[in-house]
Amino acid sequence: MNFYDALESKTAQNLGHEQNETLRRIVEEYGAIFVVNEKLATPPTCAMFDDETHVSQFQESLSVATHDFDDVKIELQRGAMNALLSARRDAQKVGLDITPRGGSEAARRSYADTLRLWDSRFAPALVHWQRLGEISEVIAQKLKSAPLLEQIGGVLTLESRGLFFSKDLSKSILYSVAAPGCSQHLSMLAFDVAEFYDANVREILAANGWFRTVQNDLPHFTFLGYDESELEKIGLRKLETNDGAFWIPNTEIRRISTTDEHR
Repeated sequence: MNFYDALESKTAQNLGHEQNETLRRIVEEYGAIFVVNEKLATPPTCAMFDDETHVSQFQESLSVATHDFDDVKIELQRGAMNALLSARRDAQKVGLDITPRGGSEAARRSYADTLRLWDSRFAPALVHWQRLGEISEVIAQKLKSAPLLEQIGGVLTLESRGLFFSKDLSKSILYSVAAPGCSQHLSMLAFDVAEFYDANVREILAANGWFRTVQNDLPHFTFLGYDESELEKIGLRKLETNDGAFWIPNTEIRRISTTDEHR
């Protein structure tokens, strides 16, 4: 199934992606969060939280569970936590473990967290490309002072020219950090796994409803609450890479159809 068809069948909310190219890109990168099992809560209004107030209001409405992973406090939606602890028990039975990568930030995040992480990539990359003469002072200042959605769009435009803003400057910033207000961690359905490199750990997580849904973000797992056999029915497609599989929004069908209509 096409992702957008699945999205329309699951929610009546307007994510803003049909009117805004930047939001469309955000939805296609992180949008698996909007087609999770209906027993889970997803952002109520749009693809991008505007500020800390809206994030706090949403998180306070959730049924949240807390668990200490070796003195690291992890907070997730209750259903996600139950599945994660089940996966951890399964892993420990075979001599493996599942632990958070990066402390408490591996799970729940605030709006301020997403803004700080964005700036940790945006600011150094802007300086780098400006020093190389690829970005003028005028453009740099315009980007820094732009409203957030315009800033994100400006970065994506520069990346289309090969001026990448990820930490190592080799790929899109969206594969390095989420755009502010857009992180799946805000929904408390995402968990960064220290043992992501272990195929057996990934298999155990998948058996418990946890899958990687953001291409190239290797440690990042999303609780979808479905068996793997059901994921194509909710508009996701399996992308096989050298680093393992990712289940990402399947937008190819609609794009092909749209292209054909204009031939």
